[in-house]
Amino acid sequence: MTEPAYPAARAVADTVQKQFARHIAAARRQGQQELATEPDAPAVEAIIDAAFWASLRREEGYSPKISLAFLSPEQVGRPLTFERRLPLTPTALARLAPAVERPGIHLCVWRDRGQLCVWGTTRVIPRLCFVLEVIEPGLLVVKYRRGQDPGKFVNVVVLKGDQIKVVDEEGTSLPDCPGLITSLLGFGSPAPKDDSVNVLVQLAVSMRAHGRGGSLLVVPQGSEVWRESIVWPVAYSVAPAFSELAELMRRDAEERDRRLWREALLDAVDAVGGLTAVDGAALITDRFELLAFGAKIGRREGGAQVERVVVTEPVVGDAASVVSPAQLGGTRHLSAAQFVQDQRDSVALVASQDGRFTVFAWSPCEDMVHAHRVETLLL
Repeated sequence: MTEPAYPAARAVADTVQKQFARHIAAARRQGQQELATEPDAPAVEAIIDAAFWASLRREEGYSPKISLAFLSPEQVGRPLTFERRLPLTPTALARLAPAVERPGIHLCVWRDRGQLCVWGTTRVIPRLCFVLEVIEPGLLVVKYRRGQDPGKFVNVVVLKGDQIKVVDEEGTSLPDCPGLITSLLGFGSPAPKDDSVNVLVQLAVSMRAHGRGGSLLVVPQGSEVWRESIVWPVAYSVAPAFSELAELMRRDAEERDRRLWREALLDAVDAVGGLTAVDGAALITDRFELLAFGAKIGRREGGAQVERVVVTEPVVGDAASVVSPAQLGGTRHLSAAQFVQDQRDSVALVASQDGRFTVFAWSPCEDMVHAHRVETLLL
């Protein structure tokens, strides 16, 4: 017996194929080397279909978490190659999942004698390689690797059951789009150039990962105005400012290429990101010095109460809407919106316990707080 077809796989296959073809063609025109082979629509559909049904199975009580990469054995330097190819079926994927569920391991899919099969595993994939990641039962993400860092990916499509969210490539053209959103979208760029944005992206991922929800306020280095929007005393004020993350970012480019530096940066990011799990908000400067955590946000004296925010999500078909900040979530969202309205040169990152993630920034064009829903970009 075979599984029924997953309708979303066919619905999105052509869109995915065209996006990868466009990005690979653009990269070739720029002279980029060692690019992946673009996937064809039937392969995209088959890989998504098999992964979806595999995600709904359980092996020894666990749901599969796997990453599938479409590439040939010739495109991989030192793969782990199976002596016998495995069929691309939900059963085969679910059984193999426990061996490859750790981050950075991809199951390699290619055609053998006209049939798609799983031929091995790899930790290294070429740029713009089609990757399908199973996050949880029924939740899949199509993505590709960008730049030199093997850990940096750009999301293309998110599928959850019958819901399809195609990431909007034009999202960066929105007025007042924060650099953080631009970096998360990352289309057409080998890698973002702004290191500060890279760190904020990693902090966002770390905040979302602990699952408790939290807020991070990013304020200008050297400014004290933000204090007017914080209730004092702060439970966990830091003196002097904790600067481990800032010091790592000040190191020269040559040292940043070293593995030990990358590991130290990830540890420092997780250390700061973990503090957002404490009730209240964590505060860092835009140069990554930690100022406090567990801080309560209050309306600045003389400031107006935030009543409206514009909300967007960088997915195709999304339309901006103006809502009360209370409609976005609980106290975290309302207080973050108030903080940004009072401190317009600051940015607030808010993670919800249910996985939603919102970036609040002031929009001069709209003359109000702009709430960017970005969880689709962080999966």
